[in-house]
Amino acid sequence: MEEQATTAPAAPTRVSYNPARIEAKWQRRWAETEAFTTCRDPARPTKFYCLEMFPYPSGDLHMGHVRNYMIGDVTARFHRMRGENVLYPIGFDAFGQPAEQAAVLNDTHPATWTPQCIERMRRQFRRLGISYDWAREVVTCVPEYYRWNQWFFLRFLERGLAYRARAPVNWCARCRFVLSDEEAAGGECWRCQGPVTRQEREQWFFRITDYADRLLDDLRHLEHWPEKVRTMQANWIGRSEGIEFDLEIAETGDRVAVFTTRIDTVFGMTFVVLSPDHPLTARLRDRSPDAAAVDAVVDEARAATPEERQTRRRGAPLGVHAVNPLNGERVPVWVADYVLMEYGTGAIMAVPAHDQRDLEFARQYALPVRVVIQPQGEPLDADTLSEASTGDGVQVHSGPYDGLPNREAMTHIAADLDARGIGTRTVRYRLRDWLISRQRYWGTPIPVIYCDQCGTVPVPDDQLPVVLPTDIPFTREGQPLAESAEFVNTTCPECGGAARRETDTMAQWIESCWYFLRYTSADEHTAPFREDDANFWAPVDQYIGGIEHAVLHLLYARFFTKVLYDHGLIRFTEPFTRLFTQGMITKGGGVMSKSRGNVVAPDEVIERYGADTARTSILFLGPVDQNAEWTDEGVAGTFRFLLRVWRLVHEDREHYGADWRTRLGNGAAEPVAALRRLTHQTIQRVTADLEAFKFNTAISALHELTNALLASRDRATAEAERAAVSEGIETLVLLLSPFAPHLCEELWEVLGHDDTLTWHPWPEADAALAAAQEVTIVVQVNGKLRDRLTVPAGTPEEELQRLALESAKVQKHLSGKTPRDIIILPDRLVNFVV
Repeated sequence: MEEQATTAPAAPTRVSYNPARIEAKWQRRWAETEAFTTCRDPARPTKFYCLEMFPYPSGDLHMGHVRNYMIGDVTARFHRMRGENVLYPIGFDAFGQPAEQAAVLNDTHPATWTPQCIERMRRQFRRLGISYDWAREVVTCVPEYYRWNQWFFLRFLERGLAYRARAPVNWCARCRFVLSDEEAAGGECWRCQGPVTRQEREQWFFRITDYADRLLDDLRHLEHWPEKVRTMQANWIGRSEGIEFDLEIAETGDRVAVFTTRIDTVFGMTFVVLSPDHPLTARLRDRSPDAAAVDAVVDEARAATPEERQTRRRGAPLGVHAVNPLNGERVPVWVADYVLMEYGTGAIMAVPAHDQRDLEFARQYALPVRVVIQPQGEPLDADTLSEASTGDGVQVHSGPYDGLPNREAMTHIAADLDARGIGTRTVRYRLRDWLISRQRYWGTPIPVIYCDQCGTVPVPDDQLPVVLPTDIPFTREGQPLAESAEFVNTTCPECGGAARRETDTMAQWIESCWYFLRYTSADEHTAPFREDDANFWAPVDQYIGGIEHAVLHLLYARFFTKVLYDHGLIRFTEPFTRLFTQGMITKGGGVMSKSRGNVVAPDEVIERYGADTARTSILFLGPVDQNAEWTDEGVAGTFRFLLRVWRLVHEDREHYGADWRTRLGNGAAEPVAALRRLTHQTIQRVTADLEAFKFNTAISALHELTNALLASRDRATAEAERAAVSEGIETLVLLLSPFAPHLCEELWEVLGHDDTLTWHPWPEADAALAAAQEVTIVVQVNGKLRDRLTVPAGTPEEELQRLALESAKVQKHLSGKTPRDIIILPDRLVNFVV
């Protein structure tokens, strides 16, 4: 039978481990004493800002979420005990599609549903014993917060970083709103995974492309970010250096700009392709021998996502020719779905021998293929080529550049185009400006007014916030704001005439771009934050969250931070110094989620085993940067471990004393020395593991120490032996406290201490006591393992050499030869080179 939380432990103690009683007691005590309130204590020399990514209040937590918050809480508690000023706040990303969609699914108004969710999550966070400073709580759907979203928007507008334009956008029919390119990556809505189509609408944008170079170049400073995240951002920004030049349409005289990173292949251009959205496509449509086919390509492309278009090869001829400026050759012009207007110039020189997409298109429509770069080895045959050659080689069929290595030819061709004034070196980006308009209700109203006399008018600062009305009907269909005459109809701030409010709301990512700054002074009412506080606490020292936000939230927050720096509001240019991305919790082989029906609620675990078991078990499942499978057996095992710690302390109370240091004597005799060695080695291991986010191995080390203490206690007779056990028990409670704080606070009190562990100093290891008494030496001959020796730690090199040479296994492989070199790494290795 599995042992339950209310089971009374065996004699000699009669005090049972009752997590519900203990956890309620200490949560109440922490609240009464404001134990986690942030302060700037001059006696603490450093600051540490710990933060998890903003939670969405769209429902209850499950244990997959808990893993993320436990990583943060253990880290914050660890740094408090290490004597640092710690800021560890919490809030709720309460605007936007996740909260609105949850309200829709529950047939409730978002203004009612969202506060209910927030209250449930508050209760769950508190019940888990997370050490948040609740005085700094931020909720983004209240006017006191989103007025500053509007204030920032106006500053962006003043600097030319916010603008309105008509453009093709991504539309999710299931969620019924517009998505940014980042939110529609892969042709799927980031939230519902439904299909995304393209529509043309008037939208508001932020000019993030103005910061493309800085966003890319500054990635090199983020050395404490996962390499995968930095690579994902670099790829999304997608800087390409190349040549832009014009092609003339022979029949009309129009000029078409094309961009290429491989100008060395220009003599291999056998056709030109325009995007369906290119302005010339519509103008040339009537010249096509098959105008209906052109219309079909255009219509299908506009209904598809960019990702879908990349996999297609549908095209139609436009009936005109483009002139290659380097050799005067006329090549046919086509329209095709795989060319996107938003990338490059919306037109490409098609070189099928050296680009796979162009080759597939050429084969489909029987267009010519010409090899102009021959790699070393077997010559390429244009007639039989099935895979484009994209590597280096020697120029062929390239006029005056024949015989040159292609990289050298690239330089010469670029220079020649530049000299003739028909081509320029340029840089292009995959990144597009950030679409921030959303055709939905639950978001920050965009502070703009439209006046027939004055045009587009910003709402004055003294009229902020533009309050989102919460007393209007909310339905799945349409835009409630647009249908509210009371909201829409207003007066122009400039002329006083009748005017209309903007009815689009801001993308939810706006709120999470700067919330970490609001936490530094959440009580400020005259500004988004106090600059002194922001510059003291920020940037965030440790940020924790899912890799799914590698491009979305993290890229936007970096952009926002750089704009605020340029505006003079902060003195740093990156928001998050260190980033940790946790793995997912799975159950039954699938990621834990409500849609799969495989969630485990923290309340279930807490009711049965207590919060400390929930906390410790979720971090003990495995490395927290990897996915881990949830098991009920693992939770039960963690509870049994905590129960052993409980019994260890209670059953040793009569022998424990805070004066254990004076009772140790010299502590040199075994087993005293052995137990003290393990105690101080455990301090070293747990400290190093917490710094490296290796929580599961830190807990393993505490298991080992607990087992050793139980064994030592049972056989201890001498006063020094009992003192060593007391030292180990006290150390165990301190080291375990970030993981199981309620239990450890209670045990600390049982041990006779009257201070809270929240700010108690973290134990320091005595390096001399922790030093191993024996070590294993690897002995090699020519780098190959031949023997292992167990020797006293610190054995001199001469003695290591003598012992290694006496090994029969080593002598066998030396074969009587004298080593010409001997490499010795003390306490680690001896290598004979013969």
